[in-house]
Amino acid sequence: MKKKLFTATFLSIFLLAIFVSCKSTSNLDDSTLPKDISERPSDENSKKYDEALLDELRNDIESIISKENCTKSSEWTFSAMGSKACGGPTKYIAYPRKLENIIKPKISNYTQKMSEYNKKYNITSDCMMTAEPTGVRCDNGNAVLTYQ
Repeated sequence: MKKKLFTATFLSIFLLAIFVSCKSTSNLDDSTLPKDISERPSDENSKKYDEALLDELRNDIESIISKENCTKSSEWTFSAMGSKACGGPTKYIAYPRKLENIIKPKISNYTQKMSEYNKKYNITSDCMMTAEPTGVRCDNGNAVLTYQ
């Protein structure tokens, strides 16, 4: 009888200890939990990181230009932009002449970073020459590259 009482008491204390020591996880601070892999910062030496950097540089250039309204084609010009793996630009972009001191360095930086990206990741391209425009015309406030 004493043995049964001792066992029952020990078991009760053991279960009580387990019950008391288990806490709800609903009060956990989310900052201590591991992050989902998609939320983690990219490795600065990864291809995905470099692609995001190129996208950011391109978006910055295009964003600055998009704020300008094209009313007189003589106030606009164009430049080669980007770098194909085989050489030559990936495209041409129109921009207002008044922003040349801002845009040209950004285009040069983007083109240089794309060239470095191509070499770093051994990128191949179609090696087709991108046609150079002959000018810029304004169409409903938008700059449009012209070709002959």
